[in-house]
Amino acid sequence: MPDSEPTIVDSRVLAAMAHPVRRRLLDLLKVDGPATASTLAQKTGEAVGNISHHVRALAAAGLIEEAPELAKDRRERWWRRATSSLRWSSADFAEDAAGDAVARALESLNLERQTGHVRRWADQPQSEQERWQQGPFSTEGWLRVTDAELAEFGREMIALIEKWADREVPDDGQERETVFTFARAVPARP
Repeated sequence: MPDSEPTIVDSRVLAAMAHPVRRRLLDLLKVDGPATASTLAQKTGEAVGNISHHVRALAAAGLIEEAPELAKDRRERWWRRATSSLRWSSADFAEDAAGDAVARALESLNLERQTGHVRRWADQPQSEQERWQQGPFSTEGWLRVTDAELAEFGREMIALIEKWADREVPDDGQERETVFTFARAVPARP
């Protein structure tokens, strides 16, 4: 993995992320950029008070930060992600029972979140799926690798996804929509 983004090694930060609403807020701030609690409440359908609570938890964990330069007055509070990516390794929490439990819970939440996006696409009406005739894909493969080779493969996959996710979007008049992509590689047997 590139060293440009810090790796999360504090279980309290993981715990702050281990909530579906907070994870969604992090996604919204990544995709749509800075926002107020009111804007985030509109996008999620949650009450502003509930969003404010989750925003405070994310800010206390250092996952988001205020963007005061966007405020029109002293009462308006804008928030942005503190880093562009969120990285952690469950191995960093293996020696701490509480940290290990949080890491496992967050891993489960992330898997549900990731597969949920794919399931929602599969449930879209045929008319919506026909708008995207070439792009959506699924791929899988069985690799024979060592742990170090799998780590190298992972770095290459992450670099490819980040290349597309962090690119400057061309100003060519074409409409672009958000697309969720993810990859996983785990030891398994057919």
